Amino acid sequence: MEEESHYLVARGNESSIRECVIIKGIPGILVGVLPGDCEGEYYHRVTCSESVRLVDGAGLCSGRVEVKSNQSWASVCEADFERQDAEVVCRELGCGAPAALQGGLYGEGEGQTWDKELQCEGKESLLLDCDTSDRKHNTCLPGNAVGLTCSEPDDVRLVRGGSRCAGGVERYDQGEWRTVGAEDWDQEDVAAVVCRQLGCGSTVSVLPGNTTRRFGVHCDGPESSLGECRRRYDLYPGLTVICSNLLVQPDISLTDSMGGVSRGPQGPEMFRGYNFTITCSTQPQRPGGSFLLTFTGSNRTQTQPAVNHSAAFLFAAADDSHQGNYRCVYDNYVFSHNFSSESEILSLTVTASPLPAFIVRHVVVLLILLTAITASYLYYKPTRRQKRVNRVSSMDLHAMEMVSLSSRAEAGPGEERAAQGTE
Repeated sequence: MEEESHYLVARGNESSIRECVIIKGIPGILVGVLPGDCEGEYYHRVTCSESVRLVDGAGLCSGRVEVKSNQSWASVCEADFERQDAEVVCRELGCGAPAALQGGLYGEGEGQTWDKELQCEGKESLLLDCDTSDRKHNTCLPGNAVGLTCSEPDDVRLVRGGSRCAGGVERYDQGEWRTVGAEDWDQEDVAAVVCRQLGCGSTVSVLPGNTTRRFGVHCDGPESSLGECRRRYDLYPGLTVICSNLLVQPDISLTDSMGGVSRGPQGPEMFRGYNFTITCSTQPQRPGGSFLLTFTGSNRTQTQPAVNHSAAFLFAAADDSHQGNYRCVYDNYVFSHNFSSESEILSLTVTASPLPAFIVRHVVVLLILLTAITASYLYYKPTRRQKRVNRVSSMDLHAMEMVSLSSRAEAGPGEERAAQGTE
């Protein structure tokens, strides 16, 4: 039986090899050829670069790094491969930024290990543009063949939905964003791939949109990105996708007004008898909604409406019953569906206070009063001194006038007239 082969058919106007038609068959016999139809299941068999590839990964953008050396492929040692090198590889393969870089991440290659060390600056378009040098290490230990995971290309987005996880599907194609369409029976699978690629969870609903004039796609459902789906150039209706991770993750924080909280090895620690507040908040995204504060280990829950995208839950006199894990859950009704998003867990430990709470309260009050008295004294002291100076000056002037009058009375009428004539 003849071995089945795979062929790459290009029209000439494609912007990348991902847009070419991939067909299968045996020499002289082509099977399943459809113009403009890309068989996504065979994308992983196509090498998009003649100098570097990622093998044994989960898709186009992950795998063990291998470079072309003397007409054969060689693994790269982790010690000879850095972040800047990874950026160039991901860029050359049409993927997003590096997400993971680790030796042995995708197994060991059966062939040789490359005897060079890459010295990329990170801005090069191709790995061949990077400088190389002889390896500093004589051997590459087992388990050190470098594996690389690039993020999926940032070429898909959801627009006009008020969230990165809801809206009409668009894909960056030939220098501009174009509407993506799909046949009615295929829209659910396309939506699932879009939500997965964007990290937005699962599909909540799919609504038809405007007819696209550029291209459509066909997905089987398990693909990790639209780049692995089949591409069609016929007119198909666009689609609006709403994913489950519509709401951003809320934040949770703990505060107190009496200095009774401290940072412990397992999280915040609260002194017994002190009041504290747990605040739930979320980024401004949509109005309304509510926050549910859950407490693990019991059925205790509290709910408050979201005011200015936050809610404060007050607790008086902390005791052992308040110790445990708290979580904020933000709920909102959007697009005729209920959505929710959970915060991280806040683990609270309640410990004994070094001083009884009522003593600390009285000390704090006394300190506040002492501060107020000191401030008042410092403010009024210069004022009293100035009044005393003014009073002394007034007394001196009065005394001088009295002495002057007394002198004139003793001099007699003749001397007073003489004095007035002299003046």
